[in-house]
Amino acid sequence: MSEGKSLSSNNNSTNLNYGSTSNKDTHKPPSPPSSPPVLHYPPPPPTFGKSLKLIVKNSWLNILLIFVPLGYIADALEMSDTWVFFLNFFAIIPLAKLLEFGTEDISLRVGQTIGGLLNATFGNAVELIVSIIALKEGQIRVVQASMLGGIVSNLLLVLGLCFVCGGCYHKVQTFNKTAAQTTSSLMTVACIGLIIPAAFNFSVDTTKNERKDELLNLSHGTAIVLLTIYGLYLFFQLKTHSDLYAAESEEEEDPKLSPFVSILLLTVVTIFISFSADCLVDSIEGIVESSGLSRTFVGLILLPIVGNAAEVVIVTSQIALFITPFLVVLGWIIGVDMSLYFQSFETVVLFIAVLLTSFLIQDGESNWLEGVLLLATYSIVALAFFFYPNEDYNP
Repeated sequence: MSEGKSLSSNNNSTNLNYGSTSNKDTHKPPSPPSSPPVLHYPPPPPTFGKSLKLIVKNSWLNILLIFVPLGYIADALEMSDTWVFFLNFFAIIPLAKLLEFGTEDISLRVGQTIGGLLNATFGNAVELIVSIIALKEGQIRVVQASMLGGIVSNLLLVLGLCFVCGGCYHKVQTFNKTAAQTTSSLMTVACIGLIIPAAFNFSVDTTKNERKDELLNLSHGTAIVLLTIYGLYLFFQLKTHSDLYAAESEEEEDPKLSPFVSILLLTVVTIFISFSADCLVDSIEGIVESSGLSRTFVGLILLPIVGNAAEVVIVTSQIALFITPFLVVLGWIIGVDMSLYFQSFETVVLFIAVLLTSFLIQDGESNWLEGVLLLATYSIVALAFFFYPNEDYNP
């Protein structure tokens, strides 16, 4: 009997489990049907009115836009050159910020390579516009001082402020060592391109016309070499070694403006900057005579503040390798004797700025004390050029 019960129980269990799985599989809920992938589309471009609101609310520096019409009125009414200079000085600062905002918005639409090229082109547009206007008016000393001031202020003032501000929150800041050393090497080459004409002028008497032509020819050839290096540097940065300059955070940012509004913004702002820069340059001669400041101080200390106050990232190598030699070639075309010969004192200042910056960034780390060293050096340079006498340009 017991064997019969056991056999029947085994048969029942066999019948219960026949063609079925375990209890876990029996009570497992059915899997839902596969759903199609979710597609994420970018938000629609804002309307024209909303774009204008975004432009107005972009930065608190837009408060200074009130100086744009005031600067034009002061120039039209032939007010004192001091008023014209400072009104247009403050007018260009918010315009430079708007130019940067429009450039970045367009760069988000065209990809990393073309976007990087746009940022490199418009990164120092204010300095380029002001320098072209001054060059057309024959103010070579102002142009040279502006270029030198752009390089020195970016290397010492802007970089020093970044190190100090970052050092307040981080004990040590790290950055791409290879990219920093590459940029430092480029600045060294640019510095050589400015030192050699100064050494040539020191060794050769360029007061004679034929020697003056030799100095200009040397500057023209050197400018072409520097422009070639800049083109190769863009190819290196944007194409062959773009990974060295890629941002660490890969967060994608959508454009805030429509393409039409972005292009319109760049066009309108560039026109306003041109008018304000024209008024600014015309008043330099008067403010030099009335205030006693030298043209070198105005160009080297005051004018670079216009662009640096609005821009967060400044491409120093672009000023040295592109804008400066481009102005030399432009002067060659329009018949202005613009050379790469700077005064000996200015050349020494440039060499010190490049040398100190190269020493501080070679380890790929920074702290607040290094920023203080840069700011202290810039203060000494600014003080020296404040007492620098006015001199006529004699290449």
